[in-house]
Amino acid sequence: MTDDTHHSHKHEHDHSHVPPDPALRVQALESLLVRKGLVNPETLNTIIDTYANDVGPRNGARVVAKAWSDPDYRAWLLRDATAAIASLGYEGRQGEHIVAVENTDKVHNMVVCTLCSCYPWPVLGLPPAWYKSEAYRSRVVREPRAVLREFGITLPEETEVRVWDSTSEMRYLVVPRRPEGTEGLNESELADLVTRDSMIGTGQPRQPD
Repeated sequence: MTDDTHHSHKHEHDHSHVPPDPALRVQALESLLVRKGLVNPETLNTIIDTYANDVGPRNGARVVAKAWSDPDYRAWLLRDATAAIASLGYEGRQGEHIVAVENTDKVHNMVVCTLCSCYPWPVLGLPPAWYKSEAYRSRVVREPRAVLREFGITLPEETEVRVWDSTSEMRYLVVPRRPEGTEGLNESELADLVTRDSMIGTGQPRQPD
């Protein structure tokens, strides 16, 4: 581990290189599968809509809000995130093994999948396009502070930046720092402050009104 990166990656499954234009290839593959009757387009749209809107990052926001509000749950989440998250009903494909890492005044965590786009779907929904981009995947482990600045985050030099590399066996959820002035808010109100990017480590929670 260095001051700026904690890079741990163990992929035991095959990854193909990202194609030159993945969007076009995905569209062509989808068209082929539909034409052969292997995929129902309505079912596919329903799945995408569910993860993008109903699942989405709202589940993760509720997990973080509970951790902010309940010290016992926070300790459980940091000790065994998979079980703690499942206790709220959030589990399933792409969320079999999740580790929660907590931001503090001394440490800032970021998540990446350097070889593909491993991502905790049950708590964060579908990964954003930039998370899957080659630029983010390659740069975040080499120059995390520069990447953070491009997302609008400038950290003090004394703050350690740790980069966690997701795999098919292990995915990560960042627990961002609780904003100041939120002592009187309930869990639902706190969840409204938690952003998707703050749970990846490339953003901060919203400030209360």
